[in-house]
Amino acid sequence: MTFSIIARDPETGDLGGAVQSRFLGVGSLVLHGRAGVGMVATQAWANVAYGPRGLALLEVGATARQALEVLVGADDQPGQRQAAIVDAAGRVAAHTGGDCPDWAGHHTGDGFSCQGNILVSGATVEAMAAAMRERSGLEFAERLVAALQAGQAAGGDARGQQSAALLVVRKGGGYGGRSDRHVDLRVDDHPAPIAELGRLLALHRRYFRRPSDDELVELTGPLAAEVAGLLARRGAGPVDPGDAAVWAALEGWAGMENLEERLVRRGWIDPTTLAVLREG
Repeated sequence: MTFSIIARDPETGDLGGAVQSRFLGVGSLVLHGRAGVGMVATQAWANVAYGPRGLALLEVGATARQALEVLVGADDQPGQRQAAIVDAAGRVAAHTGGDCPDWAGHHTGDGFSCQGNILVSGATVEAMAAAMRERSGLEFAERLVAALQAGQAAGGDARGQQSAALLVVRKGGGYGGRSDRHVDLRVDDHPAPIAELGRLLALHRRYFRRPSDDELVELTGPLAAEVAGLLARRGAGPVDPGDAAVWAALEGWAGMENLEERLVRRGWIDPTTLAVLREG
């Protein structure tokens, strides 16, 4: 009783997936990803071992199709499994076992796969695929959520809604640049989990997105001096306050308290240095 999408973003190489189910905490089971390797979705009577095993196969050179064939071939209940894989090259493979409860099926496209079981109809996966193709103006994570929204609007899970999740992996894309968890959001129990997932994604953009070059602003006055002081206390040596402009997008922050915490929360200062900054 789950529908999901996994994909590779052709513009960035990011890998991601999104899922909704009438099941508690679906995000802990279905989506598995590793930057530069691939993304796996495992559902229906889910064999969660498909996640780590599939990624291990991809990491040693298997294609999405080869990895899925190995997983299904070694399974003692393949008819009850539904799974899909996209590899780092954007190759896609999907499997819907013949014993998965109706409606069950999948739709693969260029760099993505949509799949579901116990759905109102096949219109759900078709709508998800159409949304993935058509919403080119959105960023990758937003496109994945939009695909879920389209699937739900087309009927979705026959038993209703309960939980949803979104996972996007990117090398060095996690908090502080120390993991590949670029976006990792879960709604474990909610009457409208896809809408709630969209709300959380909007918050994630506000709190964790790094600024682009066109958002950089020149810092002047006390704020520039304060940021320069932070950099100096990190051990960077004397810093010209004018160079602090690279920390960016801080308009209106002059005079605000807890500057260190704000910089850490936005990922512009390594969180492990915060205690050092305070001691300094």
